[in-house]
Amino acid sequence: MPPPHAGTRSRLGWAVTGSGHYFEECLGVIAGLSEVDLFVSKAASEVIRMYKSRFPADLRVFRDTTASAAPVGLFYEGVYHTLVVAPATSNTVAKFVHGISDTLATNVFAQAGKCRVPVIVFACDTAPELETKSPGGIVKVWPRRIDLENVEKLKLFERTAVVESLSGLVDAVKARLACLSGSSS
Repeated sequence: MPPPHAGTRSRLGWAVTGSGHYFEECLGVIAGLSEVDLFVSKAASEVIRMYKSRFPADLRVFRDTTASAAPVGLFYEGVYHTLVVAPATSNTVAKFVHGISDTLATNVFAQAGKCRVPVIVFACDTAPELETKSPGGIVKVWPRRIDLENVEKLKLFERTAVVESLSGLVDAVKARLACLSGSSS
């Protein structure tokens, strides 16, 4: 049985979390898309200020300001064909894996799943050793075993694609949009 209002799904939902890992690059990907709504967690709002980032002007932006994460109702109204969560912190991935929905990002992920909306997650902590951008420059990080295990568990979720690089994110978004348009390019 198709999800309610399946024929009306015209927008891409995109949630950002509190990671600087490819944060500005993710905003660049968003800027190249149309029909996107941005869900900004409280932690992402802090990152935006630290990196002095700007959103593309034509985005509808929903901020994590309500206790009930009111914007998630848009998933039940059939507004979204896809949800992207990028970048996704290890904290957010852990919450996804354990079914915790206490932020805007975790709530939209849960509601996307309940509404059978496909999800693409760009997980930050995907290798035993990584370099990432901080406000002060590039730093080396060593994700914990639990972080890596949670990424592997998330890969088993239905209708959820986990990508581990910016190029993987771009390719997954392009492939999803091509699938929706009926083309195979």
